[in-house]
Amino acid sequence: MSHSVPALTHSDLAAVRHGFFTRAGGASSGIFHGLNCGPGSSDQADAVAVNRARVAAAMQVAPEALVSVSQVHSPDVVTVTGPIAGPLPRADALVTATPGLALAVLTADCQPVLFADPQAGVVGAAHAGWRGALSGVLEATVDAMEALGADRERITAIIGPTISQRAYEVGPEFMDAFLAEDSGYDRFFAGGTGDRVHFDLPSFGLFRLREAGVGQAAWTGHCTYSDPERFFSYRRSVHRKEADYGRLISAIRL
Repeated sequence: MSHSVPALTHSDLAAVRHGFFTRAGGASSGIFHGLNCGPGSSDQADAVAVNRARVAAAMQVAPEALVSVSQVHSPDVVTVTGPIAGPLPRADALVTATPGLALAVLTADCQPVLFADPQAGVVGAAHAGWRGALSGVLEATVDAMEALGADRERITAIIGPTISQRAYEVGPEFMDAFLAEDSGYDRFFAGGTGDRVHFDLPSFGLFRLREAGVGQAAWTGHCTYSDPERFFSYRRSVHRKEADYGRLISAIRL
């Protein structure tokens, strides 16, 4: 990785170039201070472009080869074979078997999940908040990788910085949405105050990945909410009554 934009990596993905980028090394200022890579934020467009170009350089690709989608909390996956021209597709995951493309997702508490089957030469990236994870974006990413020749038993999937259970308080209607799918999902919730409960998003993500049959699945263990120096957090911005929030980027390539 370039020294100017350090990234968190995971040893299980050592065979491919990847990074869960933090706020470090960015050109944005104010509430976006650092490496805000979200064009959907109210940050200055030129600062976001500089930040994304720095990430592309760290991934050793041209800026246009750092490919992302218009994220909508869906289970939809795009198979990418080159830079995307024109409007970005509305989806929440990308897969490719094309070398030289860096697949990227943006997060600010949701799970960034990077996938690789180096033997098959297939990688993937998914944005998995609670809604996407519940509706099957992780399984859909694995399916799309298999369509390109990957084998799910060889796939490694790593969840990057996301909101941890102790910081993720939700209401009863949130929990009900999960229990309507599977009453066993109550184990991902723990006591809060009154009718509030705390949801364990990364444990739910790991469960869904393992149920999908991937060979290896892990979480880096970083909580976005609890570490404002290193990570952007949507929920923290709401609690601080800030007008907007930055987006972290995570990327992987062959």
